Order: sequence, then C-alpha cells, then structure tokens
Amino acid sequence: MKLWDKGTPVNKAIEDFTVGKDRELDLYLAPYDILGSMAHVTMLESVGLIEKEELPVLLEKLKELHTEAVKGNFEIEEGVEDVHSQVEFLLTKELGDLGKKIHSGRSRNDQVLLDLKLFTRDAIREIVESTTELINVLLKRSDETKDILMPGYTHLQVAMPSSFGLWFSAYAESLIDDLEIMLSAFKVTNQNPLGSAAGYGSSFPLNRQMTTDLLGFAKMNYNVVYAQMGRGKVEKIVSFAMGNLASTLSKMAYDVSLFMSQNFNFVTLPAEFTTGSSIMPHKKNPDVFELIRARCNKLQGVSGQISLIINNLPSGYFRDLQMVKEVFLPSFKEMNDSLKIATLALQNMNVNENILDDPKYNYLFSVEEVNKLVLDGIPFREAYKLVGERIENGNFEPEKTVAHSHEGSIGNLCLKEISASKNEVLKNFDFGGIEKAINNLTE
Repeated sequence: MKLWDKGTPVNKAIEDFTVGKDRELDLYLAPYDILGSMAHVTMLESVGLIEKEELPVLLEKLKELHTEAVKGNFEIEEGVEDVHSQVEFLLTKELGDLGKKIHSGRSRNDQVLLDLKLFTRDAIREIVESTTELINVLLKRSDETKDILMPGYTHLQVAMPSSFGLWFSAYAESLIDDLEIMLSAFKVTNQNPLGSAAGYGSSFPLNRQMTTDLLGFAKMNYNVVYAQMGRGKVEKIVSFAMGNLASTLSKMAYDVSLFMSQNFNFVTLPAEFTTGSSIMPHKKNPDVFELIRARCNKLQGVSGQISLIINNLPSGYFRDLQMVKEVFLPSFKEMNDSLKIATLALQNMNVNENILDDPKYNYLFSVEEVNKLVLDGIPFREAYKLVGERIENGNFEPEKTVAHSHEGSIGNLCLKEISASKNEVLKNFDFGGIEKAINNLTE
C-alpha cells in the first residue's frame, strides 16, 4: 500500500532501492506517528473536518494502536511502504472511509518531521537521565576519594599533584557543559512542524497552536517553509550535541584504559568487569572502556555524516533526507548504552591509595616547593631556579603534602556548586510538562 498510489505499478528494483531501510527504521517512529495522528484528528474535529461523533471512534482505535506500538508489537506489513501508510491502512481496515479522513491537511513530509521530533525529544530525555546518573556517580566517587592523591600530567610527563577527587569531578563538570549543549538542541527539537504539510501549508483552516499544545511542544515552527527546512538540520544539531557528550566519555574511557595499565597502576576493575587473553593467563583487559572509547568516537562522526547528506540541498523536500534516519535513529541507543555501562563500571572501579609512594613521582611536588619559598619572601623566578638546581643536582627531597584551598582545587572541590549547576541545567528541560501533555492525549 502506498498513500501516493495512482494505479501505475512501480518497477520492483526501483521500489526496493527507494524504500531502502525505511520500513525497518520506521518502527522507531511508530508510537510517535500514532501520537501525531491523535493530535491531528482532534484538531480536525475542532475545525469541522471530522464530525464530532467520529472523533472518539478514531481516538479509541489510535489509542489501541499506540499501546501496541509502545509494547513493540507494531509491524509494518509486507507491501506497505512506511509507518504512515501502515497506520492509515489499519484505520481504514477497521473503520472504513472514516480511516481515510485522517490525512486531511497534512503530508507525509510534515508527518515524518513530527515523528522525528517526537522521537528525538524522548530520546534526548533518556540521554539526559543517563548522563545525570553518571554525573551523580562521578560526584559521589569524587567525594569518596577527595583525599587520595594521584599524579597530574602535561605532555604525558609527570607534572603536578592531582587527586582522584579532582579527576572524577572534572568529568562531572564536563558532562554538565555537554548537557548545556544538549539543552540548546532540545529547544530546537521542541518546536511543532505539524501543519506545514508538504512545506507550503494548507488551504484548510488548521489550528496549529492546538496540535502544539496537545503534543506538549514549547512552540511551533511558524514558517511552513522553514519547518520543512528543519529536516536534517535538527538531526545535525542534536547529533552534534550528542557528539560533545561522546567526546567527554571517550576521553574519560581513554584515561581509565591508561590508568589500568601496569605501568600506571592507578585503578583496577573487578575481575568480572574485565576480559582475558586466549594465551596470556594473567591478562585482565579493560575492554569495556576501550569499546566505550570506540563507540563514542564513532558517534562523534554522526553529525558529519548528516552534514554531508544535507549540505548542498536547497529548500523543499528531497528523498536524500531519508538517508539521515539510517545514521541518526540508532545513534541514541549506542550513546545511552555507553553512558549506562560507564556508570556501572565507575561505580565498581577501585583506586590505588598509595600511588605517590613511588619515588618517580617526587618531582610532582617541585611547584609546591617553589611556592613555599615564595611565601617565605623569595621572588618567584629566584625560587624557581633554586628548586631547579636541587633537581639537577639530585638532592631534591619534597614534602609530599599539598595545601590547595582555592575554588576548584584539590582542597576545595566545589562539589555542591557543581551539583547545583547540574540541577540548574536539568530544570530547563521541562520534561514534566511534556509528559503531562502526552498523558492527557493518550489517557
């Protein structure tokens, strides 16, 4: 079944090529296509395009379909082109001509725009929730390990004292900045395109504000041409935001992989969190973090792939945009899986409390010695030379203590302030308002 079928059969090879993976990928969108139809028919009744007594009949059937789609029981049957066609086919099969009325005032173009935005909005919520859980674990581990010193590096050379408290909370704060970028992407996503039809509006007296409110959008894409131009752009913006998050996670995974090597010996994972070698019985490999690194590096490329697909398209709809779904829709699960497994692994990671007992880390404290001399009244550059001479002569004996007290340093991690920053970002997503609107529509 094709909504655009006018009686001329399509060449089978052409059909297979043009449909591509749409039937498979549209299963991601099925619950959202049905939600959009529920809002749309409610609006159609309000403007007189559906009779008052017809609306409850349509909504009852759509709610049944939505329930099945949420459970994962929705299928796009053989010969049916896409999710939009399947929903209309099922309604028409059950309700006859009444099912054929639901497409008034819309196109598959604004249907898929809407479906993608509703899907993305929910997917962002899952990512934000998983990221928040990871931030909370990092802040907890930071507090637990705030007094355990470790080496800090520049150029991969031993540099200055750090601490596990600093390391854990550094990534917590980085993820909060990533949530700021995701919030911007969420705001771009949370705008209603329904009613833009094929990109040029409709001669029907549609009430676009009504569908905006019913679906819990913050506002609508007002200009119908721009609503259509948003296809691909929204996905690129969201995947860029996800790429920032993936970049932070990849860097952290690389740190852990280094720290677990015997040359560093900073951290260990329980044996059940590692893998072994087929010939080396001593091996305990950090495969989980290596795969997080690889997956997150791959995710950073999604926005680039989307850019290459859409970069030279003028305004209006083109079938090129179908290809965006192939790289965009599955990326959220990969991101979410990586966040969740990182959270689990970090919760169970053990830290070495005696790293700095090794004399090779003595030079970590050279700056501390310089600063002590400065506090005794010696000019900094002179103090620097004096400590440098001791190091060169082999008689540098540091005191392995630090007294950092300024904001964000070893002795003042500002964990409460970082947590407050996280909460400030989270409240701006307003997931609760969206959930309330969707519950009103479905219940």
